[in-house]
Parts: sequence; structure tokens; C-alpha cells
Amino acid sequence: MANRRALSWSAAMRDIETDRSRRSDVREERLRSAMNLRGTPALALSAWRGRSGRRYVVGIHDLDADAAEIGEAVVLAVRRDGGGTAELLDVATIGDSPRDRLRGFVTRVRTRGATEMHVHRLAESEAERRAVVEDLGGAPVSRSVRTTRSGR
Repeated sequence: MANRRALSWSAAMRDIETDRSRRSDVREERLRSAMNLRGTPALALSAWRGRSGRRYVVGIHDLDADAAEIGEAVVLAVRRDGGGTAELLDVATIGDSPRDRLRGFVTRVRTRGATEMHVHRLAESEAERRAVVEDLGGAPVSRSVRTTRSGR
């Protein structure tokens, strides 16, 4: 007997388009290589997928991380729920004098419930860092450390 199941191409294409639009949201994608490594401590790494589809690898830090350790980077304030799902609260760039700027950023996001700070260090120039902020859902940034997402 042949399979005579009818397939509605318009419904299938609509489902694919809906799935694409859901996936285009900014979201965390846990790195498999950083989870459950045998013989070595797990690396505190993750990745965020921007609206453009680009992936940004980040190091995961406590909110009390030392600004000198972070340097020039893109910083993401993240709230993680009990199930392990991350919610992006805010995105900012940290420029050439990060200590005071990072302290103010951390103070603001802590009151909004941030539990972690994710740091993307691979953007080398200020223009590249601003592009990452915009791709992750922030407004265009004119200079270092500006809050870019409104509170939820």
C-alpha cells in the first residue's frame, strides 16, 4: 500500500516561516563543548545568537567580577531562572577605562534581577562592539557603556 497522506504545501511553508521568526529572536545557545568535560573543570562559556543570526561566544562571570579582568568588551547582563534559562536584561560596551563604568552598569542591572554577567571579548574595535550591541537588541550606542535595553 502506498502512503496517501495529503500534504498542504502552504501550511508547511507557513510553519517553516513561523519557526524561522521564532528562531530569529536573540537567545542563548549553550556551548556543548563547555559542558560535562571529563578530567578538566568545565569552562564557563556560552554563546548568544543575535538577530542577524551571528553567534557571539561569551565568558560567564559573577556580577562582582573585576573590571581589570574584563577590559574592553561587550557586557551582557543576564538573569537565569531556576530551570537554567537565560534572559538578556541589558547590553553595553566597556571601553578603555572600564572600572567606574562597569560598576555603574552592574549596580543598575543588579536592581533589575541580573544574576550573571556574560562578556564577549572578540570584538576588537569600538565600532565592532557597537555592532554587537545592536545585533543583540540594543539601540545604537554613541560611546562606551550606555544602557541599551529597556527594563522588562
